[in-house]
This record gives sequence, C-alpha cells and structure tokens, in this order.
Amino acid sequence: MRLQIIQDSKGKATGVFIPINEWKELKKQYRDLETLEYKEPTKEQILLELKEAVLELKLVEQGKLKTRPAKELLNEL
Repeated sequence: MRLQIIQDSKGKATGVFIPINEWKELKKQYRDLETLEYKEPTKEQILLELKEAVLELKLVEQGKLKTRPAKELLNEL
C-alpha cells in the first residue's frame, strides 16, 4: 500500500492520502469503511430538510415547540 502522509507547516502529520484503487480494495475487505464516505445529499433531500426546518420554526413561533439555547447546540457540534 502506498500511503502518503499529509503534514502541516510544522511537519506534524495531519492526515493520510490513500490512492483510490487501494481505497476500493480496502472497502471490499472491510465493508464498514463504506459508512465513512461522504455522500452528497440529493436536491430532494435538501428541500425536504428545509421544509422540515420551516415547519419547526412555525411551531416555535406558535409556542408549540420549545427551543434550546444556542450554546447547547454548538456544544453538540
């Protein structure tokens, strides 16, 4: 396997580059790796999430849904 170590300006290792062909072979051997890949959301998924967010905001405005502090939300991220 021909991994390349990615380093910051101070020479500290910050990541690893794996050639795509080797990544595909690893995924065949270890099926769980598939879950690590980012999948671009579809337009439909984005629109659905936006609609859900608008509905939630309306419920908050109507007092039917409670909000939580922004600090709590940021800590979750």
